[in-house]
Amino acid sequence: MSKQKSSSENSLLAPVYGSRWDTAAVPKKELPDNSMREDQAFQIIRDEMNLQGNPALNLATFVTVWMESSAEELMKLGAMYNLVDEDEYPQLKKIEDRVIKMQASLFNVPNDCEPTGVTTVGSSEAIMLGLLAHKWAWRKKRREAGLDNSKPNVIFGADVHTCWEKFARYFDVDMKVIPMQPGKYTINADDVQPLIDENTIAVGAIVGTTFTGQVDDVAGINKLLLKHKQKTGQDIPIHVDAASGGFVMPFIQPNFKWDFRLEQVRTINVSNHKFGLVYAGMGSLIFRDKSDLPEELPFQINYLGGSMDNYSLNFSKSSANLMAQYYNFIRFGKEGYQRIMDAVMNNAQMLEEYLVKTGYFEILTDTKFLPVVVVKLKDDKDFTVYDISSELKKYGWIIPAYSLPPNAEETVVLRMVVKENFSHDLAEKLLEDIQQVIKELSRGKKTKIAASPKVHMSKTKPHGIC
Repeated sequence: MSKQKSSSENSLLAPVYGSRWDTAAVPKKELPDNSMREDQAFQIIRDEMNLQGNPALNLATFVTVWMESSAEELMKLGAMYNLVDEDEYPQLKKIEDRVIKMQASLFNVPNDCEPTGVTTVGSSEAIMLGLLAHKWAWRKKRREAGLDNSKPNVIFGADVHTCWEKFARYFDVDMKVIPMQPGKYTINADDVQPLIDENTIAVGAIVGTTFTGQVDDVAGINKLLLKHKQKTGQDIPIHVDAASGGFVMPFIQPNFKWDFRLEQVRTINVSNHKFGLVYAGMGSLIFRDKSDLPEELPFQINYLGGSMDNYSLNFSKSSANLMAQYYNFIRFGKEGYQRIMDAVMNNAQMLEEYLVKTGYFEILTDTKFLPVVVVKLKDDKDFTVYDISSELKKYGWIIPAYSLPPNAEETVVLRMVVKENFSHDLAEKLLEDIQQVIKELSRGKKTKIAASPKVHMSKTKPHGIC
């Protein structure tokens, strides 16, 4: 190669077989001077994607990593449509409204309510919009009563996603955070009661925490807030963050009350890109009734060709994920989602059972609410879950190890999210690799840990998947 075409790896991309099309390397920090063939550009980018983890072996993420080909085709179709542009694309608004109504029904909205909502870019936007609505409703009541409205606060547990803290910081709301405790990783009414005051705009409750997959005592908090309303007249709403559990609980625990069956639950967010089974980038915010969305918040716009309401933090948004979610709803229906959730729960429970049988792990939670397996090492081990997580990467597995939030940070865990693509055979392979990693770590540290009993995983297959 000539001196002119030689360059450091930091500035150029040069596929080994690139010379079949072109002898020039591809710059990384500026636009290339010339065009290249379509297939060449595609091959370069596809090869770069091979340098990262395999989504099928990524048990760290809750996000869907597989969809049916028909759904992917609809995503291609929807990619060109800006969802906000209702005047030019009125059918998209109708589809979005249907998706919101379907979710409201799934979350047991009362018949006398008129639910409304919006699809969002993940649950982060949905949570911020929901809590913002509660802040405005609280502030309006305070103003009308001639009371100070300068110090709003929101109550939630340390088991929340970071986006709750983002909301409080970005929208100037005080946080009243209930810390975790050793052996207690969710919140209940007793935790919330001392923190309530006249400036509380809402209480947050989690249905499927990121850390442990558990569920806050939403019913107990609802009962507390009803008593508080009867005693003081203050109507404090609950916002339920069902990002992870919203599409699981209705099928796995249908009689468990966490949703609009509880009077103080006014808003619910869910991540469609988790167990709604669509690719990353979609969430939903559902209001119990349109009266729960202050009329001052949606913007009236007309510069896209017609007058329309807009309530969002984003204005330009592809319709791809909406098309995929609508496809899933009408393709699977309740019966299909039931079979899929049964399957993932069966695989999660199976994985949990056999991890315990190895003799190395203790289960931090159980899998009765979410297909999430969280384990910690028994105390007498000379290696850590961080070591296990690191070594498993050699086998292609992406399994996070992390400490819980204060005051439970001494508890360090491995978490495995079981999704639709995680089969019985993959679970069996994961267990074999974990046992091999532990064997190698034990030998390397010269410990005297007893050999793990040979675990033979049941060949009983879970329920079929659509």
